[in-house]
Amino acid sequence: MNPTALKRQIPSSPAFVLNEEQVLANLQPLLALRQATGCKILYSMKALPLASLLELLSGRVDGISVSSLFEARLANEVLGAESGSIHLTSPGIRSDEFHELGQLCSHISFNSLSQFQRLHTLADGYSKGLRVNPKLSFANDQRYDPCRPHSKLGVDIALLQNGVPDGIEGLHFHTVFACLDFAPLQQTLEKLLPILKCSQLKWMNLGGGYLYHGIANQGQITELIKRLGVEFGVEVYLEPGKAVMGNAGYLLTTVLDRFVSDGKEVLILDTSVNHHPEVFEYQRKPRLLEEDEAGERTAILAGSTCLAGDLFGEYRFEQIPEVGDKLVFADVGAYSLIKANRFNGYNLPDVYGLKQGQVNLLKRYEFDDYRRQWVNGGDKL
Repeated sequence: MNPTALKRQIPSSPAFVLNEEQVLANLQPLLALRQATGCKILYSMKALPLASLLELLSGRVDGISVSSLFEARLANEVLGAESGSIHLTSPGIRSDEFHELGQLCSHISFNSLSQFQRLHTLADGYSKGLRVNPKLSFANDQRYDPCRPHSKLGVDIALLQNGVPDGIEGLHFHTVFACLDFAPLQQTLEKLLPILKCSQLKWMNLGGGYLYHGIANQGQITELIKRLGVEFGVEVYLEPGKAVMGNAGYLLTTVLDRFVSDGKEVLILDTSVNHHPEVFEYQRKPRLLEEDEAGERTAILAGSTCLAGDLFGEYRFEQIPEVGDKLVFADVGAYSLIKANRFNGYNLPDVYGLKQGQVNLLKRYEFDDYRRQWVNGGDKL
């Protein structure tokens, strides 16, 4: 991706840019894995539910993974008959929504035994599964760890040692985040073997969290999936989200102000961590395309809101950017735009698609969008 061309083509900022060609490139190792094993690929919609992205993936993946009624509705509305399988799992399924979920979703993995017992008879026509907690922690940060102590995510594996309840046809698990090797998957499947041996299952969803485009050797997961099919006759699903979207998104911003604070240069940007909340939530420093790690000068890049901690980090430059210069944050495709908010009344970024070096405007938010969020239904200005 050429940042100079991007800055030249997009007249205003902040702007979120979706690189469609990078999305398709990220799909290639997944499609190769499907070709080698017969597994099915689901896009995990929570990473970015943009309609144009769903349309781009339509016919290329086998379905969508959702976590709520609204996600299921949008997947069905945008893709219709082309949506393929729609798989749902959530700790927060509502009884008053379940009948509609049963109509929209082909597979529902219940998060607990009590959730299964309470809800599964409220709809027909879907395949019933359980999300299992294998009690294996691979994430160093508990905020990412689905298997942390007292986890809310999945049925404790100890409760399933004698098999799954009658009517359950599949298992779902998710144990890692942004993982670059398949060793955790091997360990998880080994721990699940006793359940598999005493249950008659039709499918398994191995979850997401693996960055397939960053793992050169796919041999281990290929053999694992083949083994599941041969030994247990199950259809295997993968549900990548960040693996598809993470490095395909960019955030374009402009320097609004520059000054010195306690001896350090500070650049105020027209974006904020509220456009990429995980920067603040997890104290990350997002990658900046203009940073020169060998540069001798540094500047703190700060957002435009009144939050003191609205900071992207301290970056190195050969020449510190001036007011009016444009900068590009990379690898912000997943969990940024979907979590973005209008704190302080600052607008959400414009949304562009990038294809063959050309950008096109996909969505622009206006004051009316902000107003509708905060003005009572009958109120008039």
